[in-house]
Amino acid sequence: MKQITLTFLFVMAIGIVKAQDTTGNAGNKLTGMAAEGKIYVVLAVVFLIVAGLLLYLLRLDRKISKLERQNP
Repeated sequence: MKQITLTFLFVMAIGIVKAQDTTGNAGNKLTGMAAEGKIYVVLAVVFLIVAGLLLYLLRLDRKISKLERQNP
């Protein structure tokens, strides 16, 4: 489970780094959500949703493992 969690965190980190890549926008002004700084709010909300789902799955896994140990 630790390996899956670490892989997920690395993938999220790569996604965040790629999302802030501005090399394709070198001469252009930022538009839309990036111009207003709202892109960080969107990223924060997405991160919270994914983190919540991950925590829910970990908790559910622990409960299922506990039930499996009680009823062989």
